[in-house]
Amino acid sequence: MTHGPGPSRPRPLVTSGFIRETIPQPGGMRQRQALVNLAHDAIRRGSKSFAAASRLFDRITRERAWLLYAWCRRCDDLADDQDHGGALGDHDEAHNRIKAIRVLTTRAMEGQPTADPAFDSFGLVSGESRIPAALVEDVIAGFALDADGWRPRDQADLMRYCYHVAGAVGVMMALVMGIPPDDEDLLDRACDLGIAFQLANIARDIAEDDAAGRCYLPLDWLAEMGIPPGRHMEPSFRPQLAELAARLAELAQVHEDSARIGARRLRFRQRWAVLSAAEIYGAIARKVQRLGPRAWDRRVSTSALAKLGFVTKGLVQAILPPRHSAAEPEWRRPRIGEAGPGSQGTMDPETSSE
Repeated sequence: MTHGPGPSRPRPLVTSGFIRETIPQPGGMRQRQALVNLAHDAIRRGSKSFAAASRLFDRITRERAWLLYAWCRRCDDLADDQDHGGALGDHDEAHNRIKAIRVLTTRAMEGQPTADPAFDSFGLVSGESRIPAALVEDVIAGFALDADGWRPRDQADLMRYCYHVAGAVGVMMALVMGIPPDDEDLLDRACDLGIAFQLANIARDIAEDDAAGRCYLPLDWLAEMGIPPGRHMEPSFRPQLAELAARLAELAQVHEDSARIGARRLRFRQRWAVLSAAEIYGAIARKVQRLGPRAWDRRVSTSALAKLGFVTKGLVQAILPPRHSAAEPEWRRPRIGEAGPGSQGTMDPETSSE
């Protein structure tokens, strides 16, 4: 009696002896120069102001700044389903996109390929600059706030938001520049500069944010001015809106002045770059304040010639001693951190932007 063949066993796709674990490699196995070139393209396309200031750094700091920017830009675009800005994408998928940002960033920091050069760039720069995972999560938490349709109730909420989306990036930039991770005062000053930049951006972009269904003006500020939520861009409220923009500009100035104190401790080229960036972004806030109710008739910007003037002014400031001391900002990194990453900002389902 003959027997048929027994039950077949599934065959492995490859012989087990050929299976190898992926060896962690910063940059996801991409060549460093290729990532630098792509990051340079990203910053030239995404931020002429930051691109201009970054060229003042020494080569290695400049390249690391570009690599960091590429990740920030890509995360921002992914969170909002955009391509270097523009109209917001599908809000319903926002939380899935935030999850993707976390997964890809974690993979990049572990030295694994991500199939996305911006994340591979961050894997490279985070390793070179020893950027801690907790700081990375602080930045991603800012994208998550926008995904939640968040808006600030008061100034404390506003400042925490500014920390997450810009102040924490300022701390990363300090690490990129080689600031020791235990130099808390200098890291606080770097955070102040990022917060100053964000306050300037919020003042400038009030109209654009409103068109996208967002508002970063605290609810209690609007109530103080008698402006109902969601109606701040109506022409009848322009004078009150100008007052709030001036308040943002004054807050930005306080944080900018604090950052300038820290800049005195940087190496010359780093000091020149930081002071030039402070001039460029500070000019945006001051121009919004100066224009008053007309600040949103068209987007406030600075010309290439003006940027050159700010870079020259930054050079002079980098050479000369500081003009004066500055008052400490009320909201700084240590105070913001006291609330913990899980309590940054609030969400009101009835008044939040959809």
